Amino acid sequence: MSASTSWVSQAIARIEADFHRSADTHLIAVPVPSLSMRGIDLYLKDESTHPTGSLKHRLGRSLFLYALCNGWLREGATVVEASSGSTAVSEAYFARLLGLPFIAVMPKGTSPEKVAQIEFHGGRCHFVESATEVSAEARRLAVETRGHFMDQFTYAERATDWRGNNNIAESMFTQMAKERHHVPRFIVVGAGTGGTSATIGRYTRYRQFDTTLCVADPEGSVFGAYWRTGDVTLKGAGSRIEGIGRPQVEPSFIRTLVDRLLEVKDVESVAGMRSLSALLGRRVGPSSGTNFVAMLTLADELKRAGETGSVLSLLCDAGERYLPTFHDAAWVKANIGDCSAAEATLQRLLSP
Repeated sequence: MSASTSWVSQAIARIEADFHRSADTHLIAVPVPSLSMRGIDLYLKDESTHPTGSLKHRLGRSLFLYALCNGWLREGATVVEASSGSTAVSEAYFARLLGLPFIAVMPKGTSPEKVAQIEFHGGRCHFVESATEVSAEARRLAVETRGHFMDQFTYAERATDWRGNNNIAESMFTQMAKERHHVPRFIVVGAGTGGTSATIGRYTRYRQFDTTLCVADPEGSVFGAYWRTGDVTLKGAGSRIEGIGRPQVEPSFIRTLVDRLLEVKDVESVAGMRSLSALLGRRVGPSSGTNFVAMLTLADELKRAGETGSVLSLLCDAGERYLPTFHDAAWVKANIGDCSAAEATLQRLLSP
C-alpha cells in the first residue's frame, strides 16, 4: 500500500469512527392540539443536535468521504468550500479531524456566530461581496493553494447513498414507524444545495412511499421559478434566510424530484421561526421557520379537505446562531420588516 493510499484509508477510518460515536438525531412530535385532534400530526427531525449543530453535518461527512474515495484529497491539502455558514462549520470540523487546512468562502454579512464556529474548528473565513461570487472565488483559491474545492453546490446530490445506509430519509421513515400516520403525507425541506431534497426524493420513490416532497423556498431564491420553468439561466437577488435559497440555479437541485414547491416570504419565515420557538420552548433558526410555514400551509390543506395524515420536516439548526440577527426584534424590523400580519396568519392556522 502506498503512503497516499494509506493516508486515505486512515482518513476514511477517522470519519467512520466519528460517525459511530454519534447517535441518530431525534424525531420530535410538534404539539399542535388543534391539528392532532383532527388527525393531523406534525413532526420535526432535529438536526441541530449534530456535533456541528446543523443538518449540514451529514453533508460535510458525505462530501469528505466522496472526495476521499474519488482520490481528490491528499494529505496536507487545503480544503476550500463556498458556503454561507453551516456547511463550512461542518467541513471545518471534518478538515480538523483529518489535519487539513480549511478555507470557507462566504458573503459578507454571514452571521458572526457562524464565523466564530468555523474559526473554532480551525477554519479560515474568506469574504466576498455577493453570494453569486462564492463558487468562482473558492475555485480560484483551490487552484492558488493547490488544494481541493469541495463544491457542495455540484456534489451534494450525489455524495449521499440515497438508497439507504442510514441516510436522512431512511432515518426519518424508520423513526416514523410507530406513529399513527407512519408514512408522511408530506415531507417539507428547504433547498440550499438541493442535496437533501434529492436524497429524500429518490429514497421515497425507490421505496414506493405515497409521500409528497415539498420544497419550501425563501424570498429571493430562484429555485421556485426554476422548478416551474426549467430555465437554468435564471438569476435572482438571493435569499436572506441563511442556508437555503440561491441567487442562481445550482447543479445539485434536481427539480424533477420535487413534487411541490411553496414560496415563503421573509416575514413569514421569521413569524414561523418565532411561532415554532414558542411551541418547542427553545429558539430555532430562520430556515426552520421557513419549513414550519410550509408545514402549516399543507396541514391546513388537509384540514380543509377533511383528510388526515402526517407532515414531516427538519429542524435545521438552533436559534442561538442568530441571536444578534433574526432573534433580535430591532434587527428584524430594520432588515426584514413588520412580521405582525404574518404572525397573525400563522396564529389562525394554529387555532382550532
